[in-house]
Amino acid sequence: MDNQKEVTIYSTSACHYCQMAKAFFQNNGVAYKDFNVAEDAEKRQEMIEMTGQMGVPVIKIGDEILVGFSEAKVREMIGM
Repeated sequence: MDNQKEVTIYSTSACHYCQMAKAFFQNNGVAYKDFNVAEDAEKRQEMIEMTGQMGVPVIKIGDEILVGFSEAKVREMIGM
């Protein structure tokens, strides 16, 4: 990704804030990887080790980690 931070979201399909975060990325042309931690035990474990908790969404932008979704914080982390 030329000069763009890698964006990863750990989510579940039932999570309202996960849907909001993904809609935000799509509406703003932000490429992201999505891992459904309800279905992917390996990624769920990775998320728990990263944050120490089960809450979703977990949004990783570059080296920064955000638990939950805050549009203002995501914009700041991406540099928008």
